[in-house]
This record gives sequence, C-alpha cells and structure tokens, in this order.
Amino acid sequence: MKLELFRTLWGDQRDWQDIIPEIREAGFTGIEARIPGEASVCKEKALVLQNEGIPYIAIALTGGGVIPRQSATMDEHLDDLRDALRRADVMHPHFINVLGGNDRWSAAQQADFINAAHEIGRDHGCKCVFETHRSRILFSPWITLDVLRQCPDAEFTADISHWVVVCERLLNDPFDNFDAFINRVHHVQARTGYDQGPQTPHPGAPEYKDALNFHQDFWKSIWESQRRRGYTVTTMTPEFGPDGYLHTLPFTNAPVADLWELNRWIGTEEKRLFDVWSQEKQEA
Repeated sequence: MKLELFRTLWGDQRDWQDIIPEIREAGFTGIEARIPGEASVCKEKALVLQNEGIPYIAIALTGGGVIPRQSATMDEHLDDLRDALRRADVMHPHFINVLGGNDRWSAAQQADFINAAHEIGRDHGCKCVFETHRSRILFSPWITLDVLRQCPDAEFTADISHWVVVCERLLNDPFDNFDAFINRVHHVQARTGYDQGPQTPHPGAPEYKDALNFHQDFWKSIWESQRRRGYTVTTMTPEFGPDGYLHTLPFTNAPVADLWELNRWIGTEEKRLFDVWSQEKQEA
C-alpha cells in the first residue's frame, strides 16, 4: 500500500499555481481544497490541475460555511451538494469530502442525509465520503457509531481531533472501541487535537506527546484496516489551520507557528512512520 499526502489550502489564499512547487518539493502528491463557489473559477482551477498533473480532493460544504445556517433544511443541504458536484465535475476530483448537515440533527436524520448524499454522489459518478467535524454530522464518536449502523454503504473521512475536543479526552480508554468506524474510513485528515482544543500548538512539542501518540495509533489502525480491505493507496491530508485553531500570542495576535511548517512536519513524520509500518508488514 502507498501513502499519498495532500496539501490543505485552508488558510492559504495564494494562486494554486504558486503553491504547487512547494507541494512537490515537500513530497506531497496533491491538493485538498473547497470547491470554488463559481463555475468559472472551477474551470480556471481545473486547467491548473490538468497542466500540472496534480490530483485533487474536493471539499463540499452544505448549508452555509463551516458553521451551517441553523435554518437550512435537509433538502437545502442536499441541493447544495448537488450544485457543488456539478461545479466540481470539471476538476475531476479523486473524491468529494462532504462537510455536511448539522449537529442538531438526530442520528436518524444524520443517517438519512448521508444515505441521500451517497446516492447523489453515485448518480453523479463520484464517491462522497463524510467527515467527522464539530457543528456538523458525525461531530461525536458516540452518535457516529449510531449513524454508521444505519448507513451500510457510506465511507468516512476521519478527523478525530474534533472528537477529542467533544469528549474532552484522548479516546484511548479500553472501553473506547471504534473498529466499526475505522473499518469504514476512506481518508484521513491529520491534525493532533488535545482535550481542550482541536489543534496542538505544534504536533512535535514534547508536552503534547500523548496527543500525538494517540492520533498516530488511530491513523495506523486505519492503515491496518485499509490494507485488509485491499487498498493499494491511502490518502492523508495534514490539516493544521487558522481560524482560532492556530494558537496566537495575547495582545498581538501573532501566530506561534507557521501553518505550512506544521503540516509539512506532520506529512514528513507520517511518511516516515508509514514506511516503517509497511516494512514491518512485508517482513511479517
């Protein structure tokens, strides 16, 4: 199995053309970014991806921004997804990472949304996977376990830093069994959260070693599952970001670290660990 790293464009407003050399230099494979809101911009981005030979993972937000409109109905969320898939078609994404729904929905409503969205993606000829994210569906590990039992065909994006914050602890108690979820994960967004926040100041800081170890063990369990499921490629997007995630100094609002350096650190470290894991599997 091969690990492909994708660069998040969250927090980077530069032209994609200017970012691609950094992606290649760091050993990353492609880009993960939101689907542009205008069809004309999608066409522009598609030309860049095509000319540079860069693969793309698309992010579709439904019902508003990262925090959804509380008044948005399920039908409106699904209409947003249809519109996003139509715009993204020209960009030929690997798959669609859906940041959808609302955390106020019951498990049954979340499952209805996922099943309907899955069918929309299939009818459109693309794979939709569903991200674990606060303020959205699948915001909690416990409701996720209820939801996935009602969605037999759905696959997921694991961003478990959100679950750590929701539960205010690393989910490594002997009673924490997430095999049912792990066996349905298609993609990983790699960010290390801790009990009081979705993003450590730096993933390599020794004071956050336990958080890093927990996340890496969880990601390795996903690789193990994917290997058993016959995956030949696994995708991971290091996703440290801004917007209150990145720690800043009081009074100055100066960031304590550089986002690209954080994501590059995670990418390099996970590639190293993946290679060690792969070698162990070959020797077993």
